Amino acid sequence: MKNMIDQNLMFLRSAHHYTLEEVAEKIGVSRQAVAKWENGETIPDLYNVMALAELYGVTIDDLVHHDQNKKGYAVPPIGKHIFGNVTVGERGQIVIPKKARDIFDFYPGETLIVLGDEEQGGLALVKSSTFMKIAEEILAMGGISHDCNQNK
Repeated sequence: MKNMIDQNLMFLRSAHHYTLEEVAEKIGVSRQAVAKWENGETIPDLYNVMALAELYGVTIDDLVHHDQNKKGYAVPPIGKHIFGNVTVGERGQIVIPKKARDIFDFYPGETLIVLGDEEQGGLALVKSSTFMKIAEEILAMGGISHDCNQNK
């Protein structure tokens, strides 16, 4: 398995608009150490890999191994996933990728709520039990304030 940490560190620093000095200061190392990691001259020790992963909000595995050229997308933040493409069948059916089903505990017979956002052009699937729990919490807090979305 190829080590991609140098490329990922360079990308993540740029994506977060940090300078070499800022990264160095945030994790307690020299600017030169960060530059050497990004240039592939050296690799950070485990302690610094953990600090970098936390700083950038990514997993250690993704920081070290994610290959943007192979996957076609940048290092994802923790808890965010791209599962690939699905094809909509003639009757609107899709197959949810196995990895997605495993991560979100979707099982055969599971009832899901399908949410849509016309402006964003997308759909979201939520377990109905999760949706109902959130709805109950909102109602227990007195509902949704209509003032929060109005321009002032």
